[in-house]
Amino acid sequence: MPTNITVKNLPTGYQTIISNGKHSLIADEPVSSKGTDLGFSPEDLILSSIAMCKVATVRFIARRNSWEINNVEAQLSQTVKRGAGGKLATTVKIAISIEGDLTEEQTNELLKQADACYVHRMIKGEWNIENATLLKEMVSI
Repeated sequence: MPTNITVKNLPTGYQTIISNGKHSLIADEPVSSKGTDLGFSPEDLILSSIAMCKVATVRFIARRNSWEINNVEAQLSQTVKRGAGGKLATTVKIAISIEGDLTEEQTNELLKQADACYVHRMIKGEWNIENATLLKEMVSI
């Protein structure tokens, strides 16, 4: 089943209501980009998606193996450099903290599985992003 996201951009700053039909959140741009800094920026949302998938994968694998863990946290940072022809090269650094009584082997397995999470694989895979078309009918959020 496809994932469907609807966004509605408001006249103030770049405030945008994002909805999947069940949940909603507000995103924006920082004040330095003439936004109101009311919510996550688009870059924040991408990093958040990667981080959430990695920590959820760690918890899933730990549960599947009956390994007792507590908090799982991730910190991500990104740098973007413009290359030849304006192509962007993005580097994302990821650090994960896993609380629990784990062996080094278990910890390494959890980190390996985190790096194989669905969103990580999706982003590293092939993308075909079609050009935008004009929305014919209004969809309410």
